[in-house]
This record gives sequence, structure tokens and C-alpha cells, in this order.
Amino acid sequence: MEPMLLLPEILLFLGGLTVLVTGSFQPRERQWVTRIIAAVALVASAVAAGIGMLGPTESPMLGAFTVDVATGIVRIIACLGTAVVVGLASDEIAGTARESETYTLLLFSTTGTLVLAGADDLLVVAVGFLLASVPFYGLIGITMTRLGAEAAMKTYLLGALFGIILLASIVVLYGVTGSTDHAELPDLLAVAPRGAVAAGVVGLLVGLLFKAGGVPGHFWVADAAEGSGGAVAAFVTTVPKIGAVVAIYRIVELLPDTLAWPLLVAVLATASMTLGNLAAYWQDDPRRLLGWSTVSQVGYMLVPIAVAGIAESALPALLLYLVGYTVTNLAAFAITTAFPRHRTLDSYRGMGRAHPWLGGALVVALLGLVGTPPTAVFMGKLTTTIAAWDGGLAWLAVVVFINSVASLFYYLRWIARAYGSGESLHPSTFGVVTPARWSTGLAVVLAAMTLVVGIGAGLLWLAVT
Repeated sequence: MEPMLLLPEILLFLGGLTVLVTGSFQPRERQWVTRIIAAVALVASAVAAGIGMLGPTESPMLGAFTVDVATGIVRIIACLGTAVVVGLASDEIAGTARESETYTLLLFSTTGTLVLAGADDLLVVAVGFLLASVPFYGLIGITMTRLGAEAAMKTYLLGALFGIILLASIVVLYGVTGSTDHAELPDLLAVAPRGAVAAGVVGLLVGLLFKAGGVPGHFWVADAAEGSGGAVAAFVTTVPKIGAVVAIYRIVELLPDTLAWPLLVAVLATASMTLGNLAAYWQDDPRRLLGWSTVSQVGYMLVPIAVAGIAESALPALLLYLVGYTVTNLAAFAITTAFPRHRTLDSYRGMGRAHPWLGGALVVALLGLVGTPPTAVFMGKLTTTIAAWDGGLAWLAVVVFINSVASLFYYLRWIARAYGSGESLHPSTFGVVTPARWSTGLAVVLAAMTLVVGIGAGLLWLAVT
């Protein structure tokens, strides 16, 4: 039965191999076959994950992996999120030389994300980190442009650095405890030397924050969002974060109270949300703006992690936020892939009037990222701040509120231009610009889902608690 417990991961990995082999024997005009295979693998994996959630919590691989509600939620949203990215990619890369390779790398990286989310052993965390990261670098540079090459090199070098820090930290923790099993670590860490424990845990968190795109591992995010293709930018700023933050939650939850771990995570959360917002203020490229926005979003995700094991609502709040963030962020990036040539905020002038449905989707997505009711992210922020308050970190809840209000400015800059006058998309100057078909449909559907999830958050809350 153990292989069945890992069926979602197995389906994704085999799907990636199938896409790789099939694409090698298909002419360029028939690469759409690999797109269908990738989509089928992702949907099948999501269905298998949903079925797996009906059973009790299991620990396959001798307890090194956990199949619980958190793992199930991450499996579903990561697979469906990547399926959306495959749809976005069909507008950009259909019939190109690297189409099948892109789908292969997406499936492999998503598999690593799922492994990270369910890891219950530090060695499995390392495997998931590497499996999610290595395809990551190729995806960013696959456009073979100057900006793409620069972003890929920066991401690779930072990934190597933070990967070494993560692996070295695991070695330190193993050295002072003699174990990498999450079940054994709480008691062993409580009696281990504090200095070594502090160094090991901080390094471990820093390494995972690279994958999540939060401070201090955030330096690559904006460059990757700007330099890679639109679909890849949507993927790297959304899906890998899901597994990374859940892996961070599992680690923080097992830490003893010999050191002030909640304060450390709270400081990292404050730094991420504040720095991300400040940097986004001055961005003119929409994708780069969204890249810095995702750095701030990681800060909000860390808020319930700061009270992991203290507030009962911490994990459900985190999972609800992840669902809302995934839908909303993908909706925002889908709009940029609908207009791939419009790479400045000014170039969006008049878009809201020329394309009302996409204009509405843009408003919902950007105000959703702020946390405006009744969107999904609003419910996520509400529950995470309640968890922080219940966990004794009322000041962190105030920081979330201040940063949410501050972020409104740079989102409104984009909205104002979309509904302002100008020549870029105005029909009276050069006719209606036709947006990409798949991206348009997905943007509207995802924006609608943002509202649906927000309105139905009560039912979703019951599902994750």
C-alpha cells in the first residue's frame, strides 16, 4: 500500500518522464501532444491527492513522509496551479523548440514541491529542495534571452549558496542529535547545545526561504519574474512557495522552547512583507512589480508559522492563505501573459475599457492581493492575523495590517493606468489589441475563483480544520 500513498508524486514524476520521451520523438508541430500528457498527469495527481485525503493520516517511507490534510491540500493546489501554468504556456510556447522540455521541468519541479510539503525527515527535505530547485533554474533560463540568462544565473548561484547552507545545517543538526527524523528531533533538540541548534535551525530556515522567495533568500525573485516567460514567472512565484512554507511550518512546529523561535520567524515575516512592499513601489515592469509583491506575500505566510504549535488555528490559517494566494497570484500573472508585449505600467493605459473582462479580472486580482473583502486573500489574512493574536503576537497582526494598507498604493498604480486614457490599448488609436486566448480565459476564471473562494471560505475552513 505504501506506493499508493505516494501516488500523486509518482504520477507527476512518471508524467514528466513520459513528456520528456514523447517530446523527443514528436515534430515541433505535434508538441501539443506533450501538453495534453502533462495536463492529464497533473489532473490525475490532484484527483489521487483528493482521494488520499479521505483516509487517515499515514506515514509511509518508514515515517520519513507524512500524508495528512496539509500534504493533501498542497498536492491539490500545486498540481492544479501547475495545470493553469501549462495552459498559460500554451499561448507562449506552442510549437516552439523547447515546448516539451518546459512541461517536463514544470512536472519535475512540482514533484519536488510535493515532496517538500510532506517531508517528515530532514533528509527528505533536502531531496525535495533539490528536486524542486534544479528544474527551476532551467525554466527561468529557457527563454534564452539576455534578461532570462541573467535571471537564471543569479537564481542558480543563490540556489547553490542557500542549498549548501541548508545541507550544512542538516549536518549540524544531525551531528548534535544523531537523528534527522522529525518525530525524534523535539526531545533531542531540547537537550542539545543551544548554539549548535540555533545555527542549524537558522540555516535550515534560510535555505527554505530561498525556495519560498522570502527574506533573506529573496534576491532572485524579481529578476526571475522579469526575465523568464510569463507562464514560468507565474509558476516560480507561486507553486514552489507552497511546499516550502509548509516544510518550514513542520520544522518550526517541532522546535523546543529553549530559544525564541516565534520571535525569529516573526522578524523574518516582518522583513519580507515590508521589504517586498517597499521595493514594489518603484517598479514599472508589471511582472517585476508582481515579483516583489510575492516577496511580501511570503511575509504574510510566515505569520501563522510564527505561532506554529502555539495557536490551534495556525495551520488551517496557513493552508487557507495558500489556497487564496495561489488562485489570486496566478490570475494576476495570467493578465500579463495575455499581453506579453506590454512590459510597462503605462502600456496598460485604456486596457480596462478596451477589454472589460480582463480589466475586471485585473481589479479583482490586484485588490485580492491587497486583501480586500470578499476575496480569498482577505480571508487568509484575516485568519492568519487572528492566529497571530491568539498566539500572543498581537504586534505582528498590527504589522500585517499596516503593510496591507501600504501595499494598496502600488497595486492602484496599475489599476489607475488600466482605466486611464492613453494610446497603448485605446481602440481609437490603432484598433483593439487581441489578448492571448488561453491567458484571457484563465485570468477571468481565476479572478472569479478568487471571489468564490473568499465568499465560500467558511466551508473551506471546515475542510482544513
